[in-house]
Amino acid sequence: MSKAAGLDLVEIAPNSDPPVCKIVDYGKFLYELKKKAKEMKARAAKIVIKDIRFGPHTDEHDYNFKRNHAIKFLQEGCKVKAFVFFRGREIAFKEQGEILLLRFANDLEEYGKAEQLPVLEGKKMLMVIGPKKK
Repeated sequence: MSKAAGLDLVEIAPNSDPPVCKIVDYGKFLYELKKKAKEMKARAAKIVIKDIRFGPHTDEHDYNFKRNHAIKFLQEGCKVKAFVFFRGREIAFKEQGEILLLRFANDLEEYGKAEQLPVLEGKKMLMVIGPKKK
């Protein structure tokens, strides 16, 4: 039947019982598969991660300024990666950095959820906060 129509016999579902075949133009079939895959990729949600950097001795005004930026990022649907960067001997203030990050996560509780608790990686202590689902 496919030769009479001048088309190709394409196996659609080889694992089903019995296998499913279709009489189509193979080039057009591949083109439509690629087009569907591209469309699905375009619809997929793109995750954007915004960084917010603190020091262990961040002042109250600077903290509030950065918190407001994080609120804006979370409302836009971005994830926020907040980290405290320790320079030189500031690594002695690890507890202070952890308290700062936990306070930051607590202040953003109504806008996002902490996906990762504060973790020390080298000279950075970081945590990730994801937006809340609507």
